Amino acid sequence: MLPNRNLRLMLASAAFIGLSGPAFALDGADLVTKLNAAYALSGATIAYENVAVDGTTVTLTGVTVKSTAAPGKDFKVGEVTLEGVEESDNGGYYVETVTLPDVDVKEDETAVTAKDITMGGLTIPGNPTGGTINDMVLYESAGTGPVTVTVKGKQVFSMDESEANLAKQESDAGFDFDATLSGIKADLSDVEDAKAKDAIEKLGLKTLSGEMTIKGSWEVASGNVSLEEYAFDFANVGRLAFAVDISGYTLEFMKSIQEAMKAQEANPNKEEANQAMGLAMMGLVQQLTFNSASLRFDDATITKRVLDYIGAQQGVTGDQLAQSLKGMVPLMMAQLNVPELQNQVSTAVNTYLDGPKSLTISAEPANPVPFPMIIGAAMGAPNTVPGVLGVKVTAND
Repeated sequence: MLPNRNLRLMLASAAFIGLSGPAFALDGADLVTKLNAAYALSGATIAYENVAVDGTTVTLTGVTVKSTAAPGKDFKVGEVTLEGVEESDNGGYYVETVTLPDVDVKEDETAVTAKDITMGGLTIPGNPTGGTINDMVLYESAGTGPVTVTVKGKQVFSMDESEANLAKQESDAGFDFDATLSGIKADLSDVEDAKAKDAIEKLGLKTLSGEMTIKGSWEVASGNVSLEEYAFDFANVGRLAFAVDISGYTLEFMKSIQEAMKAQEANPNKEEANQAMGLAMMGLVQQLTFNSASLRFDDATITKRVLDYIGAQQGVTGDQLAQSLKGMVPLMMAQLNVPELQNQVSTAVNTYLDGPKSLTISAEPANPVPFPMIIGAAMGAPNTVPGVLGVKVTAND
């Protein structure tokens, strides 16, 4: 009896495994359907010719990206491989790695190439309208290898690599993000406009090399977006860094923008659609609050070259032009009727021109300022805006 009992258990187990296999198999078509449901909110859809599933790997062939913003201009991607695919508890999917084919696009006399395009930790929501951070398409990392742009057979732009990261905060409160575009090179030697070409040559800007960096965070509940750094850093030119901190950019705010964009695209009367979009955006801006912002430039010899170049056109030296600017700035600022800011700007400009190192414009109000208050001040008494925002201008600090 015992051998027969064991045999029946083995057969039952085999039958269960055989029946359960298809139930647990990945549904590649469902994955794309849910990805499209999420992307549809931003006006994009993904089409494919075939989907194949092999274990936890989903391969899409003949992939094309369509955008409602550019009808008739579908972008052909090719074969996309998703590895380490798992179904999530919320009905969505988690993809360990996404590999896309190299890009090689040509239009007229311009060609663009991009290699080694990958994405890691892709989350596809089961319900993109759920209203939480887990109902968004998110990735943990993304990047590319070399990127080039060629015009008329000559390379005018290249980048060694790019990398972006996204990390969820504790309790899904929001996420932190950063990105780096490194090894950027631009060739401006073939600019056709005579004046621009002359300026580029005399300023020593025929070739540029540097990098771009981004860093920030977003808190879902308050809609606080803190862009800590958005910077361009080029050799022998300088580093320009922008930062801003605002609140009110919530998921509801995002959905309102998406709905306004859908309405604009659906309206065949483009003039009417653009006017409606403008009014909608004016209404949405009322929900935002300004916390702080700054713009900083760190000089890397470009200032002296600009002074010398402009001075030569006026028949003076760069130093003479600098002295002239020192006298002109107070007169120009006086027209704005903002005495405190006038003194700050004059002092900063004098300090910077005497020995260019850095120039910073910052806005840090004592308390957060609602955007309607800023708009009201700008319309009623423009000269009060710097005081409302706590604007300061400093140099070489």
